Amino acid sequence: MTSAEWDEQELRKDEALDQLAERINVAQFVAYAPTPQGPEQTFSRVRGHSPNTHFPDLRAAAEELLRRGADRAVNLRSYLPQDPRSKPFHYGLDRLDDIVQVAEDALADGFFVILNETVDVNDGGVSGVVEGGIVEFAPDDTPRCVEKPGTASLPLDWARQVLALVYGFDPELPVGAGERLEFSLHPQPRGWRGTQTLGWEVEEVGAHALTPRLAWPNRFSRLIGDKAYGLLMAHLAGARVPLTSVFARRLPGRPFSFGAQTGGRDVWVRTCPIEPVPGRYATHHGWVEPFALLQAEDPEPREWTDPDLHLSDLRHILASAVVQAGVPAAWSGAYYVDAEGRGLAEGVAGAGDAFMLGAQAPQELPAGLRGEIEREAARLAEVFGPVRFEWVHDGEALWVVQLHRGRTASQGAVIVPGAAARWERFEVAEGLGALRARLEKLPPDCGLEVVGRVGLTSHVADVLRRAGVPARLV
Repeated sequence: MTSAEWDEQELRKDEALDQLAERINVAQFVAYAPTPQGPEQTFSRVRGHSPNTHFPDLRAAAEELLRRGADRAVNLRSYLPQDPRSKPFHYGLDRLDDIVQVAEDALADGFFVILNETVDVNDGGVSGVVEGGIVEFAPDDTPRCVEKPGTASLPLDWARQVLALVYGFDPELPVGAGERLEFSLHPQPRGWRGTQTLGWEVEEVGAHALTPRLAWPNRFSRLIGDKAYGLLMAHLAGARVPLTSVFARRLPGRPFSFGAQTGGRDVWVRTCPIEPVPGRYATHHGWVEPFALLQAEDPEPREWTDPDLHLSDLRHILASAVVQAGVPAAWSGAYYVDAEGRGLAEGVAGAGDAFMLGAQAPQELPAGLRGEIEREAARLAEVFGPVRFEWVHDGEALWVVQLHRGRTASQGAVIVPGAAARWERFEVAEGLGALRARLEKLPPDCGLEVVGRVGLTSHVADVLRRAGVPARLV
């Protein structure tokens, strides 16, 4: 197929970008085509200039892109119309002479060239794709993140609500039936229109419906904290969640809030690890400054491995702190699903912090309360599959104060199944810190017999399940 024949059937990349700019904000760009007479400008979108303003030459265009771009750098894409997949790509060029030289070399070799402002993907925003009624997205990446594991996946209306809550503006996602849109969102204004949403590419893919994978931890939940993300999912699913404000380390400009007033006069301040670490980090009854708490609990980045992405990185373990309205507690506790799919609700009268830490044994729950917890669990399971959650009942209504997905391995008195050559005893009264220290030193062929009346939904049981050490109640 000749270039002319290809042009009759499909838009070139610069033409498609020009049309996309009529619908949505795009990164500032200037496009060039190779001709026998030299580079010929085709389209442009540069802030402060009319659409498709022609610049005196390529150097003048590149200089203006450098001046207008927030990161003072330029990317260069090159392609052939009959093979629109990108050819040589250059990221973050910040010297004018280098930009001109690389662009002129590509044009001399017969490539079409698009210069666009560099947009930092590590600014705390997200990139992703809208298609088939769902949105998939992740921080610290381009829209190609959807080809990697760990992206957040939500229905379109949920994604709009989440992104609007977290970033404080309604994202521009002008997607028609049968279209696929690649986009990015940013905490600060970007692009030729100076808004916070950028469109990168739209294409016709045909009308179809996709099903989101409502799973976490994911790359976005690690940005805002696992507890915060779980609570946000519970809120979107219609559960009664106490008014919660999230102070995220990588989004320091503003907290975001969701949930409902509880009628209580106190607050709880909870730290949010990137992934669950039951009972290790502080929970404060009463106000403390969230960012000061994060610095005190987790002052320095440390080595952390992401099992989804098969990479290690230095990062803070605590992603955020949440300030949560207190619920006047008549009963408190937790719910989980065991290895056989059976639900178990446990709790105590009054506040449940001692119960969750293993310092208070579970009590018999009133039948009416147990039924209410089971109905809430069934409703959440219709949305997310098997769930685990912490709850508080104020005497009139049930509140969800933490939510996680998935069954546990526990069943009956067996907290963690498995055989062991020998068993050591651990007294629950020694506390969570002593349990973690024991687990670090436990020989590989040894299991734990846990002595004391401790709930299977408590943090003690969670710590044992995460360690994977055979454990049973005695």
